[in-house]
Amino acid sequence: MLRFATHDASVVTVEFDTGTKARFHAIWLRDNALDSETRSPGNGQRLITIGDIPSDISVSAAEVSNGELTVTFQPEGKTVTFPSDWLAEHSYDRDRSLPTGRTAPGITTWERGIDAPSADWNTVHANPAAKRGWLAAVAEYGFAKLTGGPTEPESLLKVADLFGYVRQTNYGPYFEVRTEVNPTNLAYTGLGLQAHTDNPYRDPVPTLQILYCLENSAEGGDSIVVDGFRAAEKLREQNSEGFALLAGYPARFEYKGSDGVCLRSRRPMIELSPDGELIGIRFNNRSSAPFVDVPFDQMEAYYAAYRQLGEIIDDPAMGVSFKLEPGESFIVDNTRVLHARLGYSGAGSRWLQGCYADKDGLLSTLAAMEMTQPEAAE
Repeated sequence: MLRFATHDASVVTVEFDTGTKARFHAIWLRDNALDSETRSPGNGQRLITIGDIPSDISVSAAEVSNGELTVTFQPEGKTVTFPSDWLAEHSYDRDRSLPTGRTAPGITTWERGIDAPSADWNTVHANPAAKRGWLAAVAEYGFAKLTGGPTEPESLLKVADLFGYVRQTNYGPYFEVRTEVNPTNLAYTGLGLQAHTDNPYRDPVPTLQILYCLENSAEGGDSIVVDGFRAAEKLREQNSEGFALLAGYPARFEYKGSDGVCLRSRRPMIELSPDGELIGIRFNNRSSAPFVDVPFDQMEAYYAAYRQLGEIIDDPAMGVSFKLEPGESFIVDNTRVLHARLGYSGAGSRWLQGCYADKDGLLSTLAAMEMTQPEAAE
């Protein structure tokens, strides 16, 4: 709740019952007014443009009534009310000295030793609380398993249906992961694969990947997941200058393994938001193109940091491993969690199907469920 408010023409200052103070500019308050002339009552979208707000906007009155803030703007003569909890949630008057390379609130980084987040297929499809818990695990840890599912081809599409839509690519709506003759991608062999993020040569990159097991009687072929954000944290702790190089210069990635396809991207291996938050990892030795955007006098140090990041990722202490059984699947945040595969023998069979989806659908579904199911999932 709010205690009181003071103002001048350009700024309103409020004090909450916790003793915390916050300042809000007149232009910001007017742009974010919550009345039906400014925001659509049905969907909350803004009905005005920045040009509709007078350039000489000012505050002529600001007072607290019943714990809420009421502001009158001139020259419009418009009065708007702001709830105290809304102001607290959207306050921007705070310390900005945040560390570079930090993770967003709600993200937990991890190494080997954690229990892989997992849920049962039937329970997740039937129980909204279980579904919410599974989605929340993906959001927090960047991956989660589903067990006890059907073994019919295309069952993975029903996983994507839990939260969103399949993202179709040049590989189709989904792809087969099993040994092929003259494969267009090394994933379609029995070779082991270093931990990597998928499709770094795309822009935008697919943000979620689902891998679904239909058959797995071959020796080996265990799946391994590595938290790329934890690897980046380790690099920053061990070599801050190397971290800055991998975040500060774009790498290049390319794929042209099939007719009519030539995909290229130019993005850093460690991607930060403008204010320094860690938002993405692109790491894939198979798809790296020549690095040409690093200055000559920084190239050797860049490669040293690249090697060091690779050593951290390859460290067995970083990976969580499991062997998928038929009817089991896992989903990874492809902007964060790297996945690897141990090599497997030609004896027996190993058949997985994979597809891509987008994280915005998962996070939207989770946020909507949290609004309607505020109680914690059991």
